[in-house]
Amino acid sequence: MAGNKRVIIVGIPGVGKTTVISHAAEILSKSRKTTVTVFGTLMFEEAKKIGLQNRDEMRKLPVEKQRHLQELAAKNISEMQDDVVIVDTHLFINTNEGYYPGLPMRLLSIMNPTNLVLISADPQQIVDRRRNDSTRQRDVLSAQAIQKELNVSEEMIAACSIITGAPFSIVMNGDNMVDEAAGHVVKILGGETK
Repeated sequence: MAGNKRVIIVGIPGVGKTTVISHAAEILSKSRKTTVTVFGTLMFEEAKKIGLQNRDEMRKLPVEKQRHLQELAAKNISEMQDDVVIVDTHLFINTNEGYYPGLPMRLLSIMNPTNLVLISADPQQIVDRRRNDSTRQRDVLSAQAIQKELNVSEEMIAACSIITGAPFSIVMNGDNMVDEAAGHVVKILGGETK
């Protein structure tokens, strides 16, 4: 794997994105210095300074406050120097004002990714995963509404690729397929899966 990689990995809640990232990072870390940073965690560290107590409350903030938190997180990420920097984030946040982009052009410019990956899954599997996730305050939507979010995700990842010039891939993470999905991410980044 030549050169440093800064990959942004995205997916709607319930696709198993963070699990896929964890498995891929474990494989990649055997041969390269790999850092996983959760964009929302970096934002939340700043949000706690203004009184928020729960990560899921951030999407209810006014757009201007969300924008400021995003920029602080992006600057932090842009300064990371590891061989592989994996950014775990979302393409959009469902707000009271509509879909708010998680990766607007100014953030993409700050982070300057080498690769973009969209983790996806079957809509009904996502519905089931969200319903069964007691660790987060998930919006439980219909499979039809989930399909709409998946379609928006594909359109947005393509737009991010056009803006940055970074290639994008869509990786399916079906039930009990985490190892295969993680292996696909590793291959995208030029790593060895064994």
